[in-house]
Amino acid sequence: MDMLMFELNKHATKPLYEQLYIGIKTAILSQQIEVGTKLPSKKKLAEFLNISQTTVEVAYAQLIAEGFIVSKPRVGFFVEDINELPYIGTEQVELPVEDTEEKIIQFDFHPGKIDTDSFPFSQWRKYAKNLYDLPSKELLQIGEPQGEYALRTEIAKYLYQSRGIVCKPEQIVIGSGTEQLLPMILRLLENDSNFALENPGYSAIPRIHLQNKAIPIPVDEDGLIVDELKKTNANVVYITPSHQFPTGAVLSATRRTQLLHWAAKVENRYIIEDDYDSEFRYTGKPIPALQGMDKNDKVIYLSTFTKSLMPSLRVAYFVLPSTLLKKYKETFSYYSATVPRFDQHIVASFMKDGYFSKHLNRMRKIYHKKLDKLTYIFKTDYPEVIITGDQAGMHILISLPLQKSEKELKTTAAESSIAIYPVTDYLLKPIEYKYPTFLLGFGGIPLEKIEDGIHQLMHCWGIAK
Repeated sequence: MDMLMFELNKHATKPLYEQLYIGIKTAILSQQIEVGTKLPSKKKLAEFLNISQTTVEVAYAQLIAEGFIVSKPRVGFFVEDINELPYIGTEQVELPVEDTEEKIIQFDFHPGKIDTDSFPFSQWRKYAKNLYDLPSKELLQIGEPQGEYALRTEIAKYLYQSRGIVCKPEQIVIGSGTEQLLPMILRLLENDSNFALENPGYSAIPRIHLQNKAIPIPVDEDGLIVDELKKTNANVVYITPSHQFPTGAVLSATRRTQLLHWAAKVENRYIIEDDYDSEFRYTGKPIPALQGMDKNDKVIYLSTFTKSLMPSLRVAYFVLPSTLLKKYKETFSYYSATVPRFDQHIVASFMKDGYFSKHLNRMRKIYHKKLDKLTYIFKTDYPEVIITGDQAGMHILISLPLQKSEKELKTTAAESSIAIYPVTDYLLKPIEYKYPTFLLGFGGIPLEKIEDGIHQLMHCWGIAK
């Protein structure tokens, strides 16, 4: 127990669970706590450090999420073999395009829907009104190809504060969505690049200049299986490490190290990190970005305001390694920014004045409440339904012990005016699942309607309460 004697300051601004998490992680990285060591139970450690058991539980959960320790049922918590991790100094997509055919849908469980009732319209309107006036007449001209410097500056600040990413505005390129930015990245990495994707993964990616060339790499509960990637001739991998889409898995600490080592070994290897919804993690602190761990300029960081603000805004961005900046300027010097300058400045002002952070904090609480209600209903009324991926994001996966196919179940739901999305829609290569499995997005469902929506869905599938 002496190995876990940490000084926890109950009066510090940093929460106790984070102090404990950092203390244990540092001890593991410095090998003060050896691989295979059994840690004290939550109850014993709480009593030893004179803190609540909940504090220990959240700290352990964060360590498990990042792969530093593993929980063995009825046995205890053990330190994992994490190899040599890069130092992390400072503290996540466009989703499949929806069918535009007008349909009457009572409940739409699409994972890309947001809570529109909670959007700060009055503040957004204020910034828009101030911009659309004569003093802003210079914004009528074509702006910088990489996007407005004001917005790139705010994005750089935000990434440093929230994701531990150190970058300059000059490294950031703004565009109208992942689909528009990814071809630019592919062109930078040469047309003959061998491109690997997670399977299952973001289904629009294979259709962007890849045709059937993409190499599918399986994922499990620890994220992308790097050992499988090593068996291929891929030199570029597209990955969602902080919250794998669609499974919700978090890339473990060991695999993060393996992936960075894989990229560092060969000159033209790169990792495209899509951090599409990292703002919405509900237990512990955010999972560190791969880009913040990268010491070899091998990670191209990609993100969007789709989930954090609104899908219709069409503002995404990537952060280029410094080694690719010269080539970018040579290749895309004649490009024009694809996002209206007025929209960029509205977002920049919204971020600069602190409203973006306030909005994120509010939405995090709202989505957390929705997730809690969703999982409570399933665990209470439908315990036979298997839930996964419920630690972050705005959707979960549900697996149903039914004999019917996903196609049959989707059709049955549609007949009841319910839209539901099977995980097989996101496969690059077929995977045989034990049970029919669906993505259940809750972002766009009002909190007071979630219970009714689940009951109606389960009823149409013949699952009794």
